[in-house]
Amino acid sequence: QVFTFNTVEIKVQPSVKVRNGAALSVICHADISKSADFQLEYNFTIFKDRKPVFVAVSDTGDARYEIPVAKSSDTGDYECTVRADKKTKSSAPVLVWVTGMTKPILTADKRDALEGETVELRCELPEEEPPLRFCFRKIKTNSTPKETCVSEPYRNFSVLEISVEEGDHILQFDCFGSRNVKLQWENSVHSNKTLVTVREPFIKPTLIPMPSSNVTEGDQIQFECSTAVVKMEGIEIILQKNRTILNSVQNKRHLKYSTVATLEHSGEYLCKVEQGGASKTTKVNVVVSELFPKPTLIASMTKLDENKELTLNCSINGFRRANFSIIRKNPTGDIPLRNSKTLAMRVNVNDTGSYTCKAEVKGIVKESKPVRINVYAPVSKPTLSVAGGLPEVVLGKPLQLICHSVMGTPPKIFTFYKGNEVKKIITNDTYATFLDENIRLNDKRGYKCDARNNHSSGMRTSDVLNVTVIVPVRDASLGSVPYGEVEDGSETAFLCSVKEGSWPIHFQFFKRTDRDVLMHEEREHADRALWHKKTMKKQDAGTYYCMASNRANVDVRSHPITISVILAAWKKGVIAAFVLLIIAGAGALALWWYLRKKKKAKGPSMEMSGSALAANLTNEKLTRQPSDGDYYSGSGYIEDSENHMKSTDESKGPDLESAEVEYTEVEVSALDPHR
Repeated sequence: QVFTFNTVEIKVQPSVKVRNGAALSVICHADISKSADFQLEYNFTIFKDRKPVFVAVSDTGDARYEIPVAKSSDTGDYECTVRADKKTKSSAPVLVWVTGMTKPILTADKRDALEGETVELRCELPEEEPPLRFCFRKIKTNSTPKETCVSEPYRNFSVLEISVEEGDHILQFDCFGSRNVKLQWENSVHSNKTLVTVREPFIKPTLIPMPSSNVTEGDQIQFECSTAVVKMEGIEIILQKNRTILNSVQNKRHLKYSTVATLEHSGEYLCKVEQGGASKTTKVNVVVSELFPKPTLIASMTKLDENKELTLNCSINGFRRANFSIIRKNPTGDIPLRNSKTLAMRVNVNDTGSYTCKAEVKGIVKESKPVRINVYAPVSKPTLSVAGGLPEVVLGKPLQLICHSVMGTPPKIFTFYKGNEVKKIITNDTYATFLDENIRLNDKRGYKCDARNNHSSGMRTSDVLNVTVIVPVRDASLGSVPYGEVEDGSETAFLCSVKEGSWPIHFQFFKRTDRDVLMHEEREHADRALWHKKTMKKQDAGTYYCMASNRANVDVRSHPITISVILAAWKKGVIAAFVLLIIAGAGALALWWYLRKKKKAKGPSMEMSGSALAANLTNEKLTRQPSDGDYYSGSGYIEDSENHMKSTDESKGPDLESAEVEYTEVEVSALDPHR
């Protein structure tokens, strides 16, 4: 009994897309091949969105899932799985779309409401499944509905509170639901309409200015604001002008506010009545006419020297009957100077400041625009200095100058000169700085500055500042006399020189070791320095170099030189004489030993003839045994004999010169080549 699944598929009747409320059939069909005609038991499982919704057992290859009344919640992906005798096969998913949604149900918690209250609405889709979206609509007469939507991922209803606003008289509400199917929104039909009647908790307030909305400065003006309310509890009346609250009352129907009118009181006034969430407003515009214009303060001078006389005069154009006062402004508070329209005084520097005058008519006080008075003390003679302290600068480096004037009223104008050329003009209180970035060797080095302010005495000029330009040290070199080799104990002179550099120059002589050792240093008003080392010793041999620097603080190092210390000539002579003396002594000792030995050998045979002696000597040479270890060639023998004879003759003393010498001819036989 062999079988196999060919295909498993889902079929939907009447269509994969049906209207809400229609009948729907989902059929699972299995196509199987068998080796023979035998009975099989099939287990069918139908899934919707991967959740099982139908299970059946059949001996045929079909299973049918019936939905008599399709709802939008039946929309989804359907697939089925068939299992038979341990074999399983699944179909491909099929989207079934039930179009249309049921009509939602809308209810309200009240049928009538006061302005400022809220109405709670509930919209429900009992036959639909979440996630859903509910949209509530507030419909006013002759206006576009206002729509508010709420998403509900876990329930099939939604609740929303809607405020009742001023002007809402008869309101209608409805709602509709929507769902998302394959990234497409599907909306239900609109629900039933719910009617809510709106009542006013209070009437629109009335705002009355008295005596009228047009008054003159100095007049008394009063505002009255009132309303009618249904219930007094929670009522509040507020009077405002330009967002500023002037007065307010609570749990009352009336509000009053009065003041003396000024030009600042012109503008729009607002009366607002609030209760709960309800609010009503009334506006009125008030115009205040000017009683008199602002006074004008006139100064005889606004800039003057100290100890000069200043006159201030306060007046009102076309108006004379007023109370005047002249005031000096101060951050900590105004300082009254005189209750008069005119003030004359002799000023000093401390009188610098702003002055105004005030005029009063019928309780209305007006103030003039401030007038700035500047009193100047003359500047003191400025001092010019270098920022670093000393009046010098390194060639190629910038030079910063400071011009300072201690006395004098600011602001001050400082002018810097290089020679007679103006380089910079600066305005500051007590000092100014100038940076000369182009310092050259042939520049004019005389600087000066002047300072002035608005005092009539004019400018003051500093003394001329002469600045020294320091040329950095360049190209140091080191030499010595003698150069290279120096005799032990002799004197050596080291010369360190530079090509250029401002004096004085600091020279340092170093010997190079593991840690360089400073041997000598000196400060010279010259471009070179000489160091005499009186006595050179063996340990003074080595490598030397020098360093040079000046006030430019740039150290320049020379190339190193090597000094070798050798023996002095007289020491060499002593050593040579000593060696010769040793050699002479050794020679004398050897001669003495030779003569002594020869004398002993002659002893009994002194009377032998010269021929016998010669023969014996010859035979001794020729018959020397090999065991002696020496071997001489013929030529070597002759040479040796001659040398021996010469040394013998030379070694004879005066006693031997008179002795007779016998000569004998000797025949020398040929040598045996084997010996």
